[in-house]
Amino acid sequence: MVRNERIAKNCPWSASSNKRIFECHETPDMTIQSYLERIFRYTRAGPSVYVVAYVYIDRFCGFHPEFRISARNVHRLLITTIMVASKYVEDMNYRNSYFARVGGFTTKEMNKLELEFLFMMGFKLHVNVSVFESYCCHLEREVGIGGGYHIERTLRCAEEITSKQTEERRFNQMTRLTL
Repeated sequence: MVRNERIAKNCPWSASSNKRIFECHETPDMTIQSYLERIFRYTRAGPSVYVVAYVYIDRFCGFHPEFRISARNVHRLLITTIMVASKYVEDMNYRNSYFARVGGFTTKEMNKLELEFLFMMGFKLHVNVSVFESYCCHLEREVGIGGGYHIERTLRCAEEITSKQTEERRFNQMTRLTL
């Protein structure tokens, strides 16, 4: 993050207006770890939500290589990606107003962040199973160096159910043809 802040100060293109949507006027005094713990405590989002949010952040930075994560934008980027990932992955979700309170800003700001993020992502939110698995493995390696932590792989189960349903449909079509 320090490297990104240094680059942003020296580059004239870093002040692009739509990339500044995540910028705070002041650097939040809460650490990233404390902020993530707060989000986890109050939203109770499952591990797969955080993996998908990580994919979104990675994609966002890939779509906008001029964007630099800094101490002034990381908190808003995190809460936005976690909220969007929660809506995409989980069946039951909190309202934007609740995420705004957890994140420490107004509902109007949360709505604006979500909308800007979706447009800047080109609404490309789908995360296929192989991408999800690769991010899980990467996070497990990073986090589990000493503890052997494993991330719940709920997306794999959904993919397996879909493939079984597809097999059943094919089987039913084959039996209808042979009868």
